[in-house]
Amino acid sequence: MGKVTFSIGGVHPHDCKYARECAIEELPLPQTVYVSMAQHLGAPAKPVVAVGDSVKVGQVIAEPGGFISAFIHSPVSGTVKAIAPRKDLAGNPVMHVEIAVEGDEWDPAIDRSKELVTAIPDDKALILDRIKACGVVGLGGATFPTHVKLSPPPGKVAECLIINGTECEPFLTSDYRIMIERPREIVVGAALMQKALGGCKCVIGIEENKPEAIASMRAAVAELGYADMRVQVLRKRYPQGGEKQLIDAVMHRQVGSGGLPIDVGAVVQNVGTALAVYEAVQKNKPLISNILTVTGDRIPANLQHNYLYRIGIPLSFVAERAGGVPDSAAKIISGGPMMGKAVSNLDAATVKGSSAILYLGEEVTRRGRQTACIRCGRCADACPMGLEPFLLYRLYKAADLEGLEKNAAQDCIECGCCLYSCPARIPLLDHIRQAKGQVMGVIKARAAAAKAAAEAKKQ
Repeated sequence: MGKVTFSIGGVHPHDCKYARECAIEELPLPQTVYVSMAQHLGAPAKPVVAVGDSVKVGQVIAEPGGFISAFIHSPVSGTVKAIAPRKDLAGNPVMHVEIAVEGDEWDPAIDRSKELVTAIPDDKALILDRIKACGVVGLGGATFPTHVKLSPPPGKVAECLIINGTECEPFLTSDYRIMIERPREIVVGAALMQKALGGCKCVIGIEENKPEAIASMRAAVAELGYADMRVQVLRKRYPQGGEKQLIDAVMHRQVGSGGLPIDVGAVVQNVGTALAVYEAVQKNKPLISNILTVTGDRIPANLQHNYLYRIGIPLSFVAERAGGVPDSAAKIISGGPMMGKAVSNLDAATVKGSSAILYLGEEVTRRGRQTACIRCGRCADACPMGLEPFLLYRLYKAADLEGLEKNAAQDCIECGCCLYSCPARIPLLDHIRQAKGQVMGVIKARAAAAKAAAEAKKQ
C-alpha cells in the first residue's frame, strides 16, 4: 500500500534524531531509587509495603487505587527506607516509595532468558490478567492502564489494533531503537493484544523517515507469520502519533468530539507498550524498565544515548552518567520539544512513561518578542483537531468558559502545532492548555452533579 497520513492540519519540524544510531545501553543502578505512586493515568497506586521491608526486583509494592490505576513493582532489590511525598518533574509533591539498593535479586517467577516465546495463549482473559498484574501502561505518553484499554465496553468492538511506531516528536529515538533491536518481541506483543481484543486485524504504523525500522518490523512480521498483521508506511507529519490522527491515517475514520478510538472500532497502542505486553505475558516481567533518550542540540554525538533504565532512578543520576548537564543548555525537557514538559527538578525520578531528557540551547528555546495577532489563520491551518487556536486564546483572555467549551477547547491534544506556526510568537499552547483544564473542570463537575442527582432520584 502507498504512504498515508491524516487529513487535517499538522506541521513538519526538523527530525533532529541525533541519537538514532546509538544502541541501547543498560543504565547502572544508583544507591537509592524513588518509586512514584502516580506514574499512570487515573488514581495513584496504594503502597502495600512498609518501612523496613525487604523487596526483590519485580515484587508488588503498590496496588491499584481505583478502576483506572495500575500495580507498581519494585525495580530493584533492597530495603524500603521511606514512604513519603517527594517532588515530581513539575515540582509537585507525590507519594514515593524510597528503596535502598542492595544487590540485584529478582523475583524467581520472572523469566529472564533471551529465548523468544511466540506461542499465543488461547485464553484472552489470561492475557489481560497478566497485563494487569504486571502493571503495564501505555508508553506513548498518556500512560493509560493497558488492560483497561484492551477491554472495550459492552457494545463496542475492536476492528483494528494500530501499533504506533511513528515517533514523530523531534529528537526522540527510543521507539526507533526497540524497533531495530527488538522487533520480534514487539510483533509477539502485538499478536497478544490482537488475541485479547478478539482477533481483530493489526496495523503497525511507521513514518517514512525510519526506513531501517520499517525493514526490521516487516522482516519480523513475515518471519513470525501472525494472521492479519502488516506494516503501514506513513508520510512524515507531526503529530502523526496522536491517537485520532493515526486512526485517520490508517483507517480513514474520524473520532468525534468527546469520543474515544473504540467508537470507530480502533485501539491504539505504542510499540513500547507492545514490548511491555510481550514481557508481561510471555516472561512474567512487570513494567519496571523502559528506554530513555538523552539528546539535544547542545551535546556532541559521543554523549548522545539511548538507555534501558529502571523506574525510580533520579534524573540527576542519569544526567551525570551521560556526561553531565551541558553548560550551554538553556532548558531541560522531559520528553520531546513539542509536547514535553520543562524539568524544574533534576532530583525527580524516572517513571514508567519517561522517554527522554532533552537539552536545548538558548537560540532554540528563545521565543522572541510577542506581537499582536494578525488573524493570519496559520494556527487554525496547523491544528490537527480542526480547532481555531486564535479564537480559543481570545476566549481564554476574556474568561469565557461557555465560549471555550462551545468551541471545543477540551478537544485540544496539546501538540503545540499552533505555537510552532504562530508568526506573532503568541504562547497559544500555554493559554489553551490552561483553558482546557478549566473547561474539563466544569465538565467533570457537571457530570458529578448529574450523577448525584440521578442517585438521589433513585432513592
